[in-house]
Amino acid sequence: MCTRCIYDVRMPSAPSAAPAPEKPSVKQPPAADRVYAHVKKGVLERRYEGGTLLTEGELAEAVGVSRTPVREALLRLEVEGLIRLYPKKGALVLPVSAQEIADVVETRQLVEEHAARKAVPAPAALITRLEELLARQKEQAAAGDLAAAAVTDRTFHAEIVRSGGNEILSRLYDQLRDRQLRMGVAVMHSHPDRIAKTLTEHEEILDALRSGDAAAAVDIVHRHVSWFSHLARGEVR
Repeated sequence: MCTRCIYDVRMPSAPSAAPAPEKPSVKQPPAADRVYAHVKKGVLERRYEGGTLLTEGELAEAVGVSRTPVREALLRLEVEGLIRLYPKKGALVLPVSAQEIADVVETRQLVEEHAARKAVPAPAALITRLEELLARQKEQAAAGDLAAAAVTDRTFHAEIVRSGGNEILSRLYDQLRDRQLRMGVAVMHSHPDRIAKTLTEHEEILDALRSGDAAAAVDIVHRHVSWFSHLARGEVR
């Protein structure tokens, strides 16, 4: 081979780098849904207390939208009974009423006592789930996160109701979930000492289900839910 041929051999060029794949854009929920979620969360967690007047302009700025979706969201929340709209003024956050508390207590007793009786003998999966929720609620209470503890409280009871497999009862119970959550947060803020008793009673409910004692489970659930009944007499609004 000639010397020139040797020196004419060229190394292959490096392949060009492939363009980086574009990251898929995260699609935001509709503006009205974002306002609805923002306001509802604030009401249920008591960042917007009963008696607070919310204006369209303030909410539009807080969520970063125009006023049109704010009006749509507020109309939905008024239908749910969380606010009352006043033209040209804004939306008033409705306080929890004594009658609402009485209605919720009565419905909870009917549904939860039946569910506790039906949950015995309790399947292992239900016991494990309730143990997890109780441990979580204890951590939240210790951290002072009363809003989160109220959510876990509601979930604890809902799991027992769902364990019965009655979809109609489960849906009925779920319809109470927002009112239960709001009341639960209100009670914990008004009675911070109540959280310790709540945890004790949850432990007792769990023990009764674990041991297969339906009568004890029903009795504890009745006492646990009935504690709210004194609120209906106006002791806490």
